[in-house]
Amino acid sequence: MSTTPTRRPVTIREVAAAAGVSPKTVSNVVNAYVHVHPDTRRRVQEVIDALGYRPSAVGRQLRSGRTGMIALAVPSISAPYFAELGRHVATQARLRGLVLAVEQTEGQLEREREVADGKPVRFADGLLLSALEMPDDELAAPHPDTPIVLIGEHGGSDLPVDRVGIDSAGVARLAVEHLLACGRTRVAYLGHKAPVHNSARERMVGYRSGLESAGLPFEPSLVPPCGDWSREDGRTTTASLLAARPDVDAVFAANDELALGALAALREAGRAVPGDVAVVGVDDVAEARYAVPALTTVAIDRAFVAERAVDLLATRLTDPGLPPRHLQTPYHLVVRESTSGTSGTTRDSGAAAGSEHV
Repeated sequence: MSTTPTRRPVTIREVAAAAGVSPKTVSNVVNAYVHVHPDTRRRVQEVIDALGYRPSAVGRQLRSGRTGMIALAVPSISAPYFAELGRHVATQARLRGLVLAVEQTEGQLEREREVADGKPVRFADGLLLSALEMPDDELAAPHPDTPIVLIGEHGGSDLPVDRVGIDSAGVARLAVEHLLACGRTRVAYLGHKAPVHNSARERMVGYRSGLESAGLPFEPSLVPPCGDWSREDGRTTTASLLAARPDVDAVFAANDELALGALAALREAGRAVPGDVAVVGVDDVAEARYAVPALTTVAIDRAFVAERAVDLLATRLTDPGLPPRHLQTPYHLVVRESTSGTSGTTRDSGAAAGSEHV
């Protein structure tokens, strides 16, 4: 059986020889260099079309100094929040003709430092970074080789780097205020861990602020130590909490995975939700609406984070001299069965969500 031989790609030197010009002139035509005589440009283009020459995309990218790739570094690509964020970022990158690479740091300081320094995503033009452990002074350090846009909770408003921030303290306070408005007075917090990363620290701040605004004391026994922010940690931590504080009547979980684990532990312990214990999570992952009972949660606008972060990075690549820009992500309370017995109402944060300042 005969086979058709694969056609060898036409080289730039073959185009140059056929057109009677140098390879450099062919390159100038391909890259739309303006200082090429119109007759020469026309002749070279005719040869290119006749021979079917296709310039190397990699070569063109290297000559321009850009790869057309951006990177997203997150603690865990398996966590529902970051998985959905990655999906939104990939969509936004594709709309701008960019390719997305995703790197997992596992929330480890050295891994965050590596990606901030351009490793292992050294071919990316820029980086979107969700860092849990890096201190503000390192995040604020210049990264001329790899422009960075931060995502999440990082330092104060004066941090000199582009950022799409999340007001985690405000998110937590909104959740606690809702529980208190439901008549709960012994509100536990799931998510306290050591070492304390940025998200955990800020959500603890909001938890304590919510209690203080209602004149309730902070009780360490209602803040059990928590390992990771997973479903299993939510289940085991809640079981320990119930043993130590059987009088608990509400749980604020730092994310929905912890809250889903808490629902499982409460069910195993024979506690009715919300009759005995009300539960609120954070993120509004897809699973929250299908839990039994459906989970009340504070929804963080991941589509907003993705669109604005990619916008900030794209404009930074075009104009490196822009001043640092800070955006705040919108969030709102989604009330479902785990606090009210009914589902479907929402409450905006009331914060300056989505606002921008330089």
